[in-house]
Amino acid sequence: MTSRKMILLATRSQYLRKSFYYSLLIIHCSLILLACGERKQIKKVEPYSGPIEEINDVKLLYSEAALLKVKLTTAKQLRYLNENRRYPNPVNISFFNPMGDEITTIRSDSGRYDKAKDIYVVMGNVVVINKQKQEKLLTPELTWSPVTKKVYTDKRVTILSQLTGEKLYGMGLDANQDFSKYAIRKVTGVFNVQTGI
Repeated sequence: MTSRKMILLATRSQYLRKSFYYSLLIIHCSLILLACGERKQIKKVEPYSGPIEEINDVKLLYSEAALLKVKLTTAKQLRYLNENRRYPNPVNISFFNPMGDEITTIRSDSGRYDKAKDIYVVMGNVVVINKQKQEKLLTPELTWSPVTKKVYTDKRVTILSQLTGEKLYGMGLDANQDFSKYAIRKVTGVFNVQTGI
């Protein structure tokens, strides 16, 4: 071999050795930089629990034997995956007698439907007006069961009679859905009592 070839081989060998060391140095530095970086936290993703459907200008009608019994109207209904519903706007409910006359109305600030319990709950400034008895009921919350056709609450109630001027107060109430009969729990109030026995 000529000296020139030997020099070329030696130079080439040095070049390859240097390239190898530089490559190792770059890989080593890269690994150090990666190791120094922040570890990413694994985020737990919660399943979506918001509404799956939104309906505007809602009007629900309940009938028995082709006779309208109850009408619910509200501006918005939100339906969830578990079939529960929420009514974020004022809710108006009307109860009808067999002749189709509106006998009782309920108005509230909002409401909800619980599918598992099959109950409607109206909340916030609930006002019930019984047109037949000319009575007004005030309470912060009221529950209606379409199955039992009963209305009830454990909250404070006030009943005002427009005929007699009586004011009844209590904690809790049980009534049939048209409010023709009701029982107040823990009653207090102003009563008209007839004298003499």
